[in-house]
Amino acid sequence: MLVGYARVSSSGQSLDIQNEALAHAGCEKVFAEKMSGRSAKDRIELANALDFVREGDTLIVTRLDRLARSVGDLHRIIETLASKGVAFRCINQNGVDTDTSTGKLMLSILGAVAQFENDIRRERQLEGIAKAKADGRYKGRPATIDHKQVKALHQKGMGASAIAREMNIGRASVYRALAA
Repeated sequence: MLVGYARVSSSGQSLDIQNEALAHAGCEKVFAEKMSGRSAKDRIELANALDFVREGDTLIVTRLDRLARSVGDLHRIIETLASKGVAFRCINQNGVDTDTSTGKLMLSILGAVAQFENDIRRERQLEGIAKAKADGRYKGRPATIDHKQVKALHQKGMGASAIAREMNIGRASVYRALAA
């Protein structure tokens, strides 16, 4: 069975183009959701699709980034599919098809390149931070909570929950500010 998965990041976006492409590819069932792709953990329809597929099925997406944004998530999803005997295919990125040896190789190469790019970006960022620190221009992430205000509200008799509501922060943040 061909099973499709479609995803857009926000409720204002349309799934129509992906749904049409998946139907054209022959998908008998399509799981679709409007959810950020940063992490695969919170995507209910993705979990439903992974639970639904059976040995011999193929999970199809229109583009790789619809399935996963991180190499780690991508590999975990592909491993889950492989352990169930389910193939994976990407419509708009020819060659990404785990039914073939070449497709498996392409997927591994794309994953490795993406990971390499991520590592290079992180190295550059760390180098930039080190240079800014050496030049005295880097002071770290600015505090988002005014500790003095938290303490002042507490001294006026407000409890942690009331302070949290007043400042639109979490109660744990209030306790950390009071302890600082």
